[in-house]
Amino acid sequence: MIDLHTHTNESDGSCTPLELVDRALAMGLDALGISDHDTFAGYDQAVEPAHAYGLDLVCGIELSVRMTARPRSVHVLAYFLHQPPSAEFRDWVNGLLETRRERNRGLVSKLQSMSVPIELSEVERIGRTLTGRPHFARVLIQKGFASDYDDAFRRYFGESGPAFVERQGPTIAEAAAQVSAAGGLSVLAHPIRLGMHDAAAEDALIRELRDGGLRGIEVYHSDHAPADVRRYAALAEKYALAVTGGSDFHGDAKPAVALGTGRNGNLDIPRSLLDLLRA
Repeated sequence: MIDLHTHTNESDGSCTPLELVDRALAMGLDALGISDHDTFAGYDQAVEPAHAYGLDLVCGIELSVRMTARPRSVHVLAYFLHQPPSAEFRDWVNGLLETRRERNRGLVSKLQSMSVPIELSEVERIGRTLTGRPHFARVLIQKGFASDYDDAFRRYFGESGPAFVERQGPTIAEAAAQVSAAGGLSVLAHPIRLGMHDAAAEDALIRELRDGGLRGIEVYHSDHAPADVRRYAALAEKYALAVTGGSDFHGDAKPAVALGTGRNGNLDIPRSLLDLLRA
């Protein structure tokens, strides 16, 4: 069993990189992919202990990209299956952090306009450089404005929430080109979250993303029902896209999602999938 989509506390997960490696080893994962948002810090810390204990650690990262035809962002996973990302790609990723800071300033402003007493400095004490919405959620829970993470996202800053602020990230074409130039594989993350309710429209969107430079699709994910898995597997075959999969494990931030096995045990991703990706 493998899990190619996980997050550490270097982005919006709750486990340290070493804790995540320990969990992967304890449950017998054959391979672990760390794909933090906009940073390789978690992967960098996990490399030596993972290799020391014989765990196959896959280098990944999750990026938020823009589509011209859609008002909301799309998440792209980039995997570096044969060698670490280049210094040039790391510099490009570091440049994306300012868009995150701009989004966070806008989020604070909207929350304050809703009479929520919150300052960016108190959220950044938790999230540090990679401060994101889960860190805002933690502050709202501490202040009694939300009962849990799901409540905070639903009432405030989920994509349909009144305090939602869109990040102005790179375009799909730009991100895919940067990933490809750095020797990586760009993959559409959790396609179910595109919110497409019409099969023909979803098909057209996947084709558009492929034409924009994406080379893979996350067929297996904790949010995907069996029918979703079959549909995305068929689209992967139709458009010659690589197949990936992972739990999207965040630890305490998403307690219903377990490392490796996903939501209610809906994942069992074989090692052969990673072997095919590398081949």
